[in-house]
Amino acid sequence: MQNIKEKLYLLCLGFIEQRIQTAETALEQAREASNDDTKSSAGDKFETTREMMQQDITRNKSLLMDAQQNLQLLNSIKDTSGNERVRNGNLAYTSQGIFYISISAGQLQLEGESIFAISSVSPIGKLLIGKQKGDTFAFNGKDYLLKDII
Repeated sequence: MQNIKEKLYLLCLGFIEQRIQTAETALEQAREASNDDTKSSAGDKFETTREMMQQDITRNKSLLMDAQQNLQLLNSIKDTSGNERVRNGNLAYTSQGIFYISISAGQLQLEGESIFAISSVSPIGKLLIGKQKGDTFAFNGKDYLLKDII
């Protein structure tokens, strides 16, 4: 079972590394576009364009910082073993699906299974954290039974 967590960790790592690479590329392109833009005779148009470029830079910096924080979180849970209560790094097997408490990476396919990589601060993550095997909870009108924690 630890092998499945290692594989999920690697899938999430690939997901977050791709997000970091995409954000870095977009940030670099926005910076280059900003540096290449020269003032034209239409001053107001220049200022508007410059402001839009600055907003792009700010947004891409924010995306990059978020992805880097997710990478740090992911690295902190790399070697989490099973536990009596659900916590970051655990696999939670429920009656409605399997959840990997890590980063918000969405639905992952692994060995023919659909596993949802979720953050502990997501709505369902908040409900799962601290639960024990056999506990129940409701989410979006569905009842969940926590069958196992790995």
